[in-house]
Amino acid sequence: MKNFKNIGYQLCGWLSGLCIVIITLLLLAQIVGRLFGFIVPSAEDFAGFALASSTFLGLAYTFREGGHIRVTLVIQRFAVGPRKVQEAIILTLSLVLSIFVAYACCYMVYESYIYDEVSYGYVPVTLWIPQLSVAIGAIALALAVFDAWLSAIRGRTPEYITHENELSLEE
Repeated sequence: MKNFKNIGYQLCGWLSGLCIVIITLLLLAQIVGRLFGFIVPSAEDFAGFALASSTFLGLAYTFREGGHIRVTLVIQRFAVGPRKVQEAIILTLSLVLSIFVAYACCYMVYESYIYDEVSYGYVPVTLWIPQLSVAIGAIALALAVFDAWLSAIRGRTPEYITHENELSLEE
């Protein structure tokens, strides 16, 4: 099961990176197009969709790898017991917030599907399709936070802290 979760988080990270490559290719196509006198229809729309997808798909992977910015100036001075309690409280709040965001994103996809919303660019795109990657990324983040919360509640060190400690040793 642990390997399956790690593969899922890794896949989200790879898809996030792929979206950044897509943005780069779209911008490059626009630049080349301007040089030769043609436009790339709806390139801005597709780049925006890829940006949103990249952002949300990368959240779970970045969380697991300890890449999110955390202010540890105060909590690093806590003893082990109080720090674990503080981590559990913060993870509980993070879990509630991430579940809410995942629900809101899924509801946004549902509404776009029900009302058959489309984009306003040169190329009309059914909006629930690009929004789906945002919802998947939000769900993946909620699952990653839930996994870390379970570890903290069970008294184990969440994986993101392990990765943070490894990163701080490298510096």
